[in-house]
Amino acid sequence: MQIILLERVANLGQLGEVVKVKEGYARNFLIPQGKARRATEAAIKEFEVRRADLEKAQAERLSAAQGVGEKLNGVNVKITAKAGVDGRLFGSVTNYDIAEALTKQGFAVNKAQIRMPQGPLKTVGDHSVTVALHTDVVAEVTITVVGEQA
Repeated sequence: MQIILLERVANLGQLGEVVKVKEGYARNFLIPQGKARRATEAAIKEFEVRRADLEKAQAERLSAAQGVGEKLNGVNVKITAKAGVDGRLFGSVTNYDIAEALTKQGFAVNKAQIRMPQGPLKTVGDHSVTVALHTDVVAEVTITVVGEQA
């Protein structure tokens, strides 16, 4: 399916590019989230009329994400969880828990923006986690998991 991108999408293209993607990816993800439209002649003409507005909105989102990213980079978040004597947690610390802790500290972050390459945190100690605020803005956050004896 041919689509026109209404914003930058990682590993796909820039604003305004006409790209070919699989039918399901376009119908189920890109179009419902407002990231793309079907690339019909009418849609392309309408996009050219709205291009300046879309570029301005994308630049504003990027600058806002960069501002939050500068404040968020290097932040240390302390999360308390029940742990055994050996330092392993009863359960785990997930991206939801981290997003909730960051929100309490005043950062507007949702759980989908938290990147945990090794999966949920299952041990006590310091762990490094990345927060993808925008496709071009990634902040590094240190999570300190403190164990409380059960």
